[in-house]
Amino acid sequence: MLIKIIITLVTVILMEGITWLTHKYVMHGFLWYLHEDHHQPRYNSIFEKNDLFFVIFAVPSILLMYFGMNNGYNYMFCIGLGILIYGICYFVVHDIIIHQRFKWFKNIKWRYIQALRKGHKMHHKSLEKESEESFGMLYVPWKYFKEKYKF
Repeated sequence: MLIKIIITLVTVILMEGITWLTHKYVMHGFLWYLHEDHHQPRYNSIFEKNDLFFVIFAVPSILLMYFGMNNGYNYMFCIGLGILIYGICYFVVHDIIIHQRFKWFKNIKWRYIQALRKGHKMHHKSLEKESEESFGMLYVPWKYFKEKYKF
């Protein structure tokens, strides 16, 4: 049981690196046409083409969980569960807290959230494909804490 918890948690942590790489080289690379509308100042609807990346990440999670369940809830299930947990964190932090697609957490003043918003704002300062910084989601570069709080 402990090994399954460790596999799940390690997967959640590794997903930040996978997300960073995917964001930089896939979303800002050959699939920019799906991600481009996310960098526009205003959304025309509640959904955007960028939301298809939720489906792209959900497919391996679902498949791993399905095949892992059919094999005694083995390591595949744990990896799929880790991807799911990261996806939920991503949705809450990115879509609800940062972009406020739902107006649930408008006035959070935590230092981490403020620095995260600053980093994401710097990423979105470029409306073009060649954005240069802050491709991660939950990891906040230290410079945004320093800028925000004068460390």
